[in-house]
Amino acid sequence: MNTIEPIIERARAAISVEIEALERVSHSLDANFVAAVRLILSSHKVIVSGVGKSGIIGQKISATLSSTGVTAVYMHPVDALHGDIGMVQSDDVAILLSKSGNTEELVRLIPYLKMRNAKIIAIVGNLTSYLASNADIVLDGSVAIEACPFNLAPTASTTAALALGDALAICLMSERGFTLEDFSRLHPLGQIGRATTLCVKDVLHKPEEVAIGGLGTKFKDALIKMSEKPLGCICVLGSSDELLGILTDGDIRRALQGYSNVLEITLGEIMTAKPVTVGLSAPLVEPLALMENRERQISVLPVVENGKFMGLVRLHDILRK
Repeated sequence: MNTIEPIIERARAAISVEIEALERVSHSLDANFVAAVRLILSSHKVIVSGVGKSGIIGQKISATLSSTGVTAVYMHPVDALHGDIGMVQSDDVAILLSKSGNTEELVRLIPYLKMRNAKIIAIVGNLTSYLASNADIVLDGSVAIEACPFNLAPTASTTAALALGDALAICLMSERGFTLEDFSRLHPLGQIGRATTLCVKDVLHKPEEVAIGGLGTKFKDALIKMSEKPLGCICVLGSSDELLGILTDGDIRRALQGYSNVLEITLGEIMTAKPVTVGLSAPLVEPLALMENRERQISVLPVVENGKFMGLVRLHDILRK
């Protein structure tokens, strides 16, 4: 008996429960969610709080809001009652997370939030709970069951709460007109910073670095050119340096399967005509999306400006640290 299969099946069953939880949350969205977005838009800052696993999800929600331009902080409810409540102002919004909606630490926190005239958005799994009854806006994070075999460990419920937080952040980005330039200013380091602040021209392989052939170039000669300039492809150009097509390493493998005398065929017969391209000034997130968001992913992308071939950009160059 294959001992791997039962483990895989259990994993798939757990993931299926979480997928169902997400579908349930998606279908539960209503006017309350819209009201929550509008309330946050009018706030000074967002304070997120929760206990245990909900607290960890709250930290992630706070971090996502901050990274997308919303002033947000995480506040542990116990620390709040030992002085951190001082950060709360009258035009703030508190997002409180609790599966039961009766978490003692949050219940004790609510009166002090109200004393400071902060509005409360509750993400709860129990719509008749104390937290739901005392919040200004309630978002339904209830799930049918947890992925845990004992229906105890927070799994599907934390996934649902996280999805609601992410949905709030994405909708707020749209409502606030948050741009790629705004995003890049908040992510100056790492891959996000690189992909949003650098442009194609910053990582471009110029034509002299790229294997180039014509429509009549024989397959054998194309292989030699590709070996001399190993960027994983050969670009096919016309007489005015216009891009006619491209042949990649993947195309070569497919050609070897489809032709009996492959060395004598020409690039014009096996190239990918009119390939997807990108411009010189495009931020790196654009070619990255063009290469990855496809049924068949590619690792190189020709660069064309005003109808003229300007070079090549590789996935490796975009992702390098």
